[in-house]
Amino acid sequence: MATTNKRYIRLTTLEHHSQPLLPRRDFIGRVLRFAAAALLIVMIALGAGMLGYHQFEQLSWLDSFLNAAMILGGMGPVNEVHSAAGKLFAGCYALFSGLIFLVAAGLLVTPAAHRLLHHFHVEEQTPQDSK
Repeated sequence: MATTNKRYIRLTTLEHHSQPLLPRRDFIGRVLRFAAAALLIVMIALGAGMLGYHQFEQLSWLDSFLNAAMILGGMGPVNEVHSAAGKLFAGCYALFSGLIFLVAAGLLVTPAAHRLLHHFHVEEQTPQDSK
């Protein structure tokens, strides 16, 4: 069995209820890693939206950014969509953006929710368990 560094905790690995709570410093690191993952996913989705609006609607990069950001943020498009391909893209991107919002929100909430649930389910070690 390979040994692992206690300070290194992967993004997808959360401690088992039989393990103690993470120290505050490690927990803050976990929160930052999950937030970075959420930001990366949102930035990739924003880039995909910009490419789509630029390609299908021939919008400038700035207008493409504005439309993609507004859809991704749940506000709706700014520019009117004219082409059939652009309308298909805008509809698919709006559905995709809803999923991205849920994924990013889930990633942001996961560390705190896990810590709260873990706090209530940590198994207390009795003297006979330590033998």
